[in-house]
This record gives sequence, structure tokens and C-alpha cells, in this order.
Amino acid sequence: MSRLLCLVLIGAFMTTAAWAQTNNTELPAPIAALEDRGASIGEAFDAPDGLTGYTVSFQGQTLAAYVTASGEHVVVGTLLDGDGTNLSQPVLQAAANAARPETEWQALAEAAWIADGGDNAEHVVYAFTDPNCPFCHRFYEQTRDWIDAGDVQIRHVMVGVLREDSLAKSATLLAADDPSAALAAHEANFDNGGVTPADRLPADAQARVQANNELMSRLGIRGTPSVFYRDEEGAIRLVRGLPRGEQLDAAMGGPRPQ
Repeated sequence: MSRLLCLVLIGAFMTTAAWAQTNNTELPAPIAALEDRGASIGEAFDAPDGLTGYTVSFQGQTLAAYVTASGEHVVVGTLLDGDGTNLSQPVLQAAANAARPETEWQALAEAAWIADGGDNAEHVVYAFTDPNCPFCHRFYEQTRDWIDAGDVQIRHVMVGVLREDSLAKSATLLAADDPSAALAAHEANFDNGGVTPADRLPADAQARVQANNELMSRLGIRGTPSVFYRDEEGAIRLVRGLPRGEQLDAAMGGPRPQ
């Protein structure tokens, strides 16, 4: 009897016959079926008992998918051995720490963001920011030394996800005559509620925030702040949540300026 136990989280089994018309000839048909349903498929990896594993990102979650030796079925879930050891966790942890694709950096560059820091800064950081997020406010405050030194420009991709007026606040900031100054004023007054939403919000500003919300969801981001940066080798890295300590130094491109 096999010592492997697969706990099915979603999907159970899919057959090749059900997906015979798939256009993707490189992936096994059941994996291509997951991709057709909106999942992002990562690298394949070896798994026990003739299984082939794939990392699968779907609706902000990274899961492990295991294709049977026949290639006709896939199980999505957690693989345990007879001792109860989670065999999927190391793979998922490695996937979470992997560099992000260049397409994500390009999508962020094309999003609606507000610059904090000079255009001549050598190090650029993108951060999904909700105007009602206290951790976004802390991130803003703890990065002043890098900004003031001219070393970093943080591009705040403004979203509206936390509260009912978050979208309106973000749209108000984006529509300001000087968005960078408006963001600074909002942060300075954060404890008192920050920016007051405009009575009449430009439709294009609202649409840009909504597009940012959709981008956030598409990239699998579920909270703010979420910080994208390039490491010393130029690889794109992601910090989910408030960066702290060495993680903050890495995101800012180096130690805090003296």
C-alpha cells in the first residue's frame, strides 16, 4: 500500500478526455485545463510515485498540483508521506520566494502610481498602497531616510480595497494637481483621517484606481502594502506586508543612509 496520502483541496480529478480540445500542447491536458480556468502555472518538479508536480497560482493562492504517471489526471492539494510530513510545503515555499516575472514589473510601470522621491533616484520601488492602510502609512514613514537622501523613488500604486471610501481617497490623490504633494499631505495628516475625498471625482481617476485593484488581484496580491523591488542581481522580488529589518534594507536597495 502506498505511503503517500493526497489531501484534495480543489478540483479532485480531471480527465484528459474532458480537455482534449486544449490548445496548449506543452502542458499535460489537466494542467492546461487549470490554466484555462485562470490559474498561472509555474515550473514542473519531480514528485514521488511517478507523479509530476506543478506550482499553480490561483486567486492569490499558490498550490501544488500533481499529475499522475498516465498524464490523464491531476490532483491539487497537499502531499503527505506516511509519517505525515508535508512534501508540498518546501516546493511552495521556494515558489513564494522565487523572483517575479518581468511582465509584472512592466504592468506596475504602466499602472496609475504616485511618485515619492526624485526621478533621478537609482533604485525604484513599487508599492500597492491603500490610503486607509496603517501599515502603508508606517511604510511611508520608515522610508523617509532613503527618500530624503535621494537614493530611492517609491511609486505608490494606489488602490481602494480596505474601506468604503478607500477608492474615493485614492482617486482624489491621483486627480490632484500635484499628486506627490497631495500624498505627502495625506500622510502628514493620516492620524486624523488623511485626505478628504473630493465631492466630484473624475471618472478617469476612479477608473485608474479600479484598474489598479484589478492588477493587484491579477498578481495574486491580497494585502497592502505589497512591495516590489529589484535585488542586487536585478531580479524582481516581492515583500508581502510591511518590510522590516533586513527585509526593508533589501527592498530599499541597501542599508539606511546615515
